[in-house]
Amino acid sequence: MRTLISTAFVSLDGVVEAPGGEPGYRNSGWTMKDVDFVEEAYELKAREQEEAAAMMLGRVSYEAFSAVWPSMTAEFPRYNAMPKYVVSTTLAEDSLVDNWGDITILRSLDDVAELKKTDGGPIIVHGSARLNRSLADAGLIDRYHLLVFPLLLGAGKRLFSDTDKDTQKLRLVEHEVYSNGIQKNVFDVV
Repeated sequence: MRTLISTAFVSLDGVVEAPGGEPGYRNSGWTMKDVDFVEEAYELKAREQEEAAAMMLGRVSYEAFSAVWPSMTAEFPRYNAMPKYVVSTTLAEDSLVDNWGDITILRSLDDVAELKKTDGGPIIVHGSARLNRSLADAGLIDRYHLLVFPLLLGAGKRLFSDTDKDTQKLRLVEHEVYSNGIQKNVFDVV
């Protein structure tokens, strides 16, 4: 059984929208402009690239990432080489880029559940706020890798669903606080 890991830069109030500077969000780029850069706070991100065997994205994040990441050969060599899965009911096969390795479209959460049953290493979910909420609501996420920024952003896309559901217990398996106030929290879903 493969492990599905949700990784995110998240504000203290749960916002994951536009951490890298994507247009259209009033606080766009909050990870770099509002918190001092401390290199060791991002160690988890480098480790994820080494440990993941595949990447999963929703359609919107796929379209944003696939336009940029394939050319970032120094920054993302392992991510660029690994298989990618895009969860989408609308993305057409002929819309997939041809310079970013093997890409498979999954049409449903049932397809994700079937993928998790296969052999292979961890699958890491980047960006994809809506997909993350759907995966969590379906009980498909096994682990969270969160870098929590000491910011309250108010409005914005949230990592966690507001669905009325039973309590989901998490077990903290790794944590650290950095001099810039960022907290690394790694949780296993119980």
